[in-house]
Amino acid sequence: MNTSRIDNAILAAAQPCWRKVAMIIAKTAETQGVAVADNEEGCEIIASRIGALVQEGRLMAQGNLKRWRHSEVRLP
Repeated sequence: MNTSRIDNAILAAAQPCWRKVAMIIAKTAETQGVAVADNEEGCEIIASRIGALVQEGRLMAQGNLKRWRHSEVRLP
């Protein structure tokens, strides 16, 4: 997977309002051709890119990003 393509897909799925990390991962996986149920490794890569975007300040986060269903991200 190309990280810049993944980053762009993540940012396209994100909104100015809070969204669950699990939903962002699912939407990104869908646009990148990764079946969420079939490819856990692909979802982990997307999750790590979400963490990187938060570290870069391109996304804001609340909650523990490792708990996808219990954390949220949004555009700054």
